[in-house]
Amino acid sequence: MHHGEQICVFLFSLTAFGVLYIMNNVPAFQEPVVILEVGVAVLVAVFILVYAATRWESVMKPYFKVFAEFSFTCIIDLTSALEYDGFISGFMEFYQKTGEPYLGTPYAIMMCYWDGIVHFIIYLMLVQRMSNRKQYRTLGLFWSGSLCANMIVFVPGIVAGKYGSEIRPAFWLNMPFLLVPIWGAMSLFSRPRDFPLMGTYKAEREQKKALIWRPVDLFFVIYLVAVMSFSLFRGLAVLDCPLEILNRYVIEYEPYLKDPVGFPKVMMLLMLFHALPMLGSFAYGLCTPGCTWMMDWTVFFAGAVLQCQWCHIGASLHPRTAETYRIPATALPPVLLLNLLYAVGPVLLALRCQRQPEYFLPLAPIGQTNNEKKLR
Repeated sequence: MHHGEQICVFLFSLTAFGVLYIMNNVPAFQEPVVILEVGVAVLVAVFILVYAATRWESVMKPYFKVFAEFSFTCIIDLTSALEYDGFISGFMEFYQKTGEPYLGTPYAIMMCYWDGIVHFIIYLMLVQRMSNRKQYRTLGLFWSGSLCANMIVFVPGIVAGKYGSEIRPAFWLNMPFLLVPIWGAMSLFSRPRDFPLMGTYKAEREQKKALIWRPVDLFFVIYLVAVMSFSLFRGLAVLDCPLEILNRYVIEYEPYLKDPVGFPKVMMLLMLFHALPMLGSFAYGLCTPGCTWMMDWTVFFAGAVLQCQWCHIGASLHPRTAETYRIPATALPPVLLLNLLYAVGPVLLALRCQRQPEYFLPLAPIGQTNNEKKLR
């Protein structure tokens, strides 16, 4: 068991507090262009330090460098969220003023909490699994789905929302976090999948069952159709469809959809144009045996939806959101229930595909296991 790399990443991450404190108390570091330059320099310095400290173990692991680098920025994001919510002070005032002012929006605060806690834990888990020569592909897909959805909403939301006229040089520090998870997803999807070891007979027996005899899968298909309808409903709502039912829903249940910050609108469009087709493909995969891609894409999608819904629900309730756009008290139970079901369902579907994958496995010749087929 090797824990040196995990400890190294953890300790390097904590140096973010010192960097922020120095920048917050040295006026020379607080000019917009200087913030960008220092940000790039710090990221490069962290990369070099991590590489020098672990090259003996990780020279062939580009993922490790990414996880180590991003874990450092997780601490910065967590510090930002805590300072905006008033739990700490003295670290981020300069960045709030001349760096990225939109980080004070409730959506961005919730995003920073997710990055600073969930992503940070995932990075440490990934580093540990890599150090111990364990499989990390599935956890990596969850991470890439989460960070891809995060940045696909965040970056366009800045440009399209009310902060589009307040973009400073530090905005470009977000580009690596937009591009790297896309590279990570492409790389992880291309890696060989680890099929579970089992005989062909068990997979064949499961794949011959009609949907009606697989009650769990039948439930998921019904759920997916319902969520597709909800995705279409909210997508049309943010597109200002004139239907009365849509207008009433926005006014009486989810006024946050019309918040001028731009993030909720971009998220609903992401759900409409990307999540909805994915949900439909999952319903197809539950009805058609041998769709091996279900085991990967459900994990990627679960990470994406869980991150989005965390930010959406949190921002809808956050005290920094104008009361006009917060969920009305009378509508709180049904709206929270709908959004929680939207978030949890894909996670349960991913767990179903991982733990009982027989229906999705490719069939091997009689007497041969699926694992043997993969090795030939």
